[in-house]
Amino acid sequence: MRQPMGSDFPAHVTISIVPPPPGQGPVNVLLLLHGLGDTKESFTQLAKQLSLPETSCIAIQAPSPLPFDLGGFHWGDDITFNQSLGTMDYDTGFEKSSHILKEDVIRKTLLEKCGYKPRNILLFGYGQGGMAAIAAALALNTELGGIVSIGGPSPSGSSGALQDEAKNQTPVIVLGGSSNTLITQSALTSLKKVFHAVEYTKWPRPGDRMPGNRDEMLPIMRFFGRRLQSRSGLPEDSVEIG
Repeated sequence: MRQPMGSDFPAHVTISIVPPPPGQGPVNVLLLLHGLGDTKESFTQLAKQLSLPETSCIAIQAPSPLPFDLGGFHWGDDITFNQSLGTMDYDTGFEKSSHILKEDVIRKTLLEKCGYKPRNILLFGYGQGGMAAIAAALALNTELGGIVSIGGPSPSGSSGALQDEAKNQTPVIVLGGSSNTLITQSALTSLKKVFHAVEYTKWPRPGDRMPGNRDEMLPIMRFFGRRLQSRSGLPEDSVEIG
């Protein structure tokens, strides 16, 4: 495996790459997917703050701009407005973004060009970006390193209940507030129907905002600690088994 470069990706995929800390090889890749109406810039800064060991972070911009010069981008196939709430709906189909993430980013670039295994690739998404991460993992249908979804439930187009042996083996951690959250009990049930291992953290505050302190970030860092691969201390010519 090697460090991904901007030239590895097709021109229609807008990214920022944050390499591992100095002196460390890119054993893992973390794909960061921003929320509805945002850009890749906020998650580029997040990647720098995370500074995960032996991990190359790639902040990806959603493929479609918001209409009416609103600024920002979205992951959905369409834009619909909730008239009663005065907000844009998150769950508007993810066929386009799933194809980009699955084929253009993961399969053709990270697996084929850069030599990564699926197990060394993780996704981190916020809100609609979390839904896009889940949709892409289901479309890829192989075990990835893991998914972190903050306030992003399973898209409505996901499969129905599956037998344990047919469920996606990618571990998932979902996080949300204690109220005013998209991570409801029914949302968790839907996730558990299609993923074998789902972990849930309910923050003791309302809303699905990004983590605001160390305690809120701790479950995510523990998840990374379990799922990120490492070659520290291994000889240069060692061979990974499994």
